[in-house]
Amino acid sequence: MINRAPIITLTTDFGYKDHYVAALKAVILGINPEARIIDISHGIPPQDIMAGAWVLRNSAFLFPEGTIHVAVVDPGVGSDRRPVAVRMNRHLFVGPDNGLFSLLSGADSAEVYELTDPSYWRETQSNTFHGRDIFSPVAAHLSLGAALGDVGVPSGELLTYRWATAIVDEEGIQGWIVHIDSYGNLITNIPGALITAEHNNNLKIYVGTHILKRVSRTFADVSPGEAVAVTGSSGMIEIVINKGDASEMLGVQKGAPVSVIYQK
Repeated sequence: MINRAPIITLTTDFGYKDHYVAALKAVILGINPEARIIDISHGIPPQDIMAGAWVLRNSAFLFPEGTIHVAVVDPGVGSDRRPVAVRMNRHLFVGPDNGLFSLLSGADSAEVYELTDPSYWRETQSNTFHGRDIFSPVAAHLSLGAALGDVGVPSGELLTYRWATAIVDEEGIQGWIVHIDSYGNLITNIPGALITAEHNNNLKIYVGTHILKRVSRTFADVSPGEAVAVTGSSGMIEIVINKGDASEMLGVQKGAPVSVIYQK
């Protein structure tokens, strides 16, 4: 039996000031009134595809199998970038093929369908709002049992971008800030698992002009206003300020280098 009330998630850079998020929901509910719509985030920085990819990486597969994810961070809307529906790990994703699904586990082996059948879209389509006119209606039809082969045609591999992998050698680790969350925490591309207990007793972490001497367990291991490195919920090393904004207080932005140097 088809589940008429599947979960459909929304991840966008639309914010809440305007009507855009409500428009996506209205279209979905107009096609499937029983759909359960969950907002993952509408606070992705405008046009920041990799920030959207990071949010999806850390949230999408926490939902039950069969969840449909609509993701719209789409600076190339109206261009020749493909609109796609994708199956990965028994989840479905609908959105632009612009790297937004890059960081998901399974992206390299995903089933990708380019959306080609306008009978599953809104009757009229804007060149600037595919989230409302293509992605949301397709997701709603998928929730009612439409197959990927109904809404599109097989279309090769996803366009994927990768953050540079942290560089590891006997002297330490060279990484970068790859994401800054809403608290101003500086999230690196350095897996916390790379820092062994032995290393942690004798290292220095350089970020901006600041030096930290270990990876701590929690924010509370330092006093309010002090910087600390922790392994965050994503599994990556994060530089944070206890009860403060690390990006602002340390003057560090996305892309800044982070060096872990082992002391001899």
